[in-house]
Amino acid sequence: MWGFAAVLVLLLTGSCGKGAEQSESPLQAGSESPAWLDEAPIIIVGGWDDMPLFRRRVGSLRTWHDEAYERAHTEERVLQLKELGVTLAVLHFYKGFGLEAEAEHLAYARKLAELCRKHGIRVGVYVGSTVAYETFLLEKPEAESWFVPDYLGQPVHYGRTQTFRKRVYFSHPGYKEYIRRVVRMAVEDFQAHLIHFDNTSTQARRPIFFHPMAIRDFREFLERKYTPEVLKRRLGFNDLRYVTPPAHEGPLSTIPDPLFQEWADFRCHQLTEYYREMKEYIHSLNPVVAVENNPHSGMSGVNTVWEQGVDYPRLLEQTDIVWTEEGNEAGISPEGVLVSKIRSYKTATGLGNKVFSYTFRSPLTVAEDMAYNRGCLGMVGGIQEYPDPPAAQRRYISFYRDLFDYYRKPESAADVAVLHSYATMAFNNDRPYQSTFLFEQALIQAKVPFDIIFDRHLSDLSRYRVLVLADQECLSDEQMEQVRAFVRGGGGLVATEHTSLLTPWRSRRADFGLADLFAVRAPEFVPWPRRPEAILAIDPVRRRVGEGRVAYLPEVKPAVEKPAAEPMTSRYWHLPVNWPELVDSVRWAGGGDPLLKVEGPLTVTAELLSQERENRLLLHLVNYGMKENPVVRNLQIDLRSGEGEVRKVYTLSPDGGENPGLEFVAEGNRIRFTLPRLETYTLVVIQL
Repeated sequence: MWGFAAVLVLLLTGSCGKGAEQSESPLQAGSESPAWLDEAPIIIVGGWDDMPLFRRRVGSLRTWHDEAYERAHTEERVLQLKELGVTLAVLHFYKGFGLEAEAEHLAYARKLAELCRKHGIRVGVYVGSTVAYETFLLEKPEAESWFVPDYLGQPVHYGRTQTFRKRVYFSHPGYKEYIRRVVRMAVEDFQAHLIHFDNTSTQARRPIFFHPMAIRDFREFLERKYTPEVLKRRLGFNDLRYVTPPAHEGPLSTIPDPLFQEWADFRCHQLTEYYREMKEYIHSLNPVVAVENNPHSGMSGVNTVWEQGVDYPRLLEQTDIVWTEEGNEAGISPEGVLVSKIRSYKTATGLGNKVFSYTFRSPLTVAEDMAYNRGCLGMVGGIQEYPDPPAAQRRYISFYRDLFDYYRKPESAADVAVLHSYATMAFNNDRPYQSTFLFEQALIQAKVPFDIIFDRHLSDLSRYRVLVLADQECLSDEQMEQVRAFVRGGGGLVATEHTSLLTPWRSRRADFGLADLFAVRAPEFVPWPRRPEAILAIDPVRRRVGEGRVAYLPEVKPAVEKPAAEPMTSRYWHLPVNWPELVDSVRWAGGGDPLLKVEGPLTVTAELLSQERENRLLLHLVNYGMKENPVVRNLQIDLRSGEGEVRKVYTLSPDGGENPGLEFVAEGNRIRFTLPRLETYTLVVIQL
């Protein structure tokens, strides 16, 4: 083992870079993108919280920790991981104690990285976002200026108990320069294939932006964003010398205050810019290193824009992979709610990212990942506490690796899109979240393939038959014209409640902005007392508009109403009372020729993907009710197969009972067949 002093000199001077005595890096610098992400399945283990310095300082240390730590850095352990099927190990690297304080542990990590590369396991490294100031300030005393001052009389730490981990203003030049130094070591010395930036969800929370530099940056952001004339229309004035961020804690229903709105946008902007700079720097060192970060919440009902400064469409432009640690363990809750991470998978994959999640807990969590993720099986265990999963999980991992060709670079075949408009979802925590999530829940359980889309996607809706606007109240004039063009071109529109009643600044229009499509008048404006807009007491409206179809429904009716200002978490994801009406409206708006119909329990979900290169459709079926109903029999499937002739339909499953040739009936552009048996997961392959 290297001596501490030698390791410190080598790491801090960068002299462990490429040299004649080292083998050639397995990374092929000069490529334009990390193509390796699609070459093989990504099956990960992690060990970023295992280093003794962190475990001792955080407390609750196990007596056998040091022995386990040594064992985790041996060739024997790496061979165990390889035998399990692991293809990427994310190692402890930089926890925030400082490069000097962590030098001894970096030597261990470097040894482990070499062993992983030797045995064909790619290497990812962990980069934390907090500063463990007790040791860090010994190395960098000037870092005091990075720390966020007390907020509302309280220090700004990581959580409530790890008070040794202080939060910094991540846009501080000194902090960014230090992290670049960390990243350079990861890329050049460790030859990392992936950089894992952790705790993104806490980097841009509200207290962070009371740093004096952040207040200055906020004023400059507003001055760049608006002309003095527009700024005056926005705030009523345009001299920003005394503008400070709103010191607010506690839940909010709507967010009408323009300064609150701009502050949320600013926080999202700063976080995105930070990761843009990091990605550009990483790719300047080696363009095939993948960038990944952890916004934590996923699409779980939390308003991430307001709570975390995370706007997924912007942030995920800077990443290749994104974590979700939202919970929402796949299954049926005691209250009968189908709980899943489906929305998070759809969000990330629609924005060009793969997803890391914890998939080691059960075959069902692995099945969910196989159906809804793209070429990545998530985290199957840890490095130090060796994952020795039960036979069922091992079978699923082997199945995925052996049949990876069916999971390589698929595309969504969905022809229904559900919009999450930025201004709507950022500035109202109540009905838009309730209606959108419940509409999605109806589509999930009715097995209607759909994509989650964002503002940018409105510019090209050509791949979709139906656009769903579930209480998307804040739409701009440009966005409304994009919707009109979609309908004029023959698209179907399903809108609910107060869609288009407000501008992106939450200014109330006299009538629905899309009243010409709805043929419905908005609720009467009541200026006082302030309360949510009324729900129209009318029947649903269906009408043809040119070549298109428009359905307006006055309400998505919740079975369990979400309390005001609370996040729309999975406890409220009960199927809406009028879910059959919602689904029928989507099918009508699509011309009555649905892409997919599956007759089966509401606890079974379906995801339809395509692989054009292989000329096949892939229908993933997942039984979320496998505990209550271990075997589902005789699922009736009716599928629009398109213009190509169907040559063969067969099934693959890690549960066994695969069928090399299902009988099917083809009529025109549709096929019908029966799936005799579904346990937890089955992949149906429709070969064209």
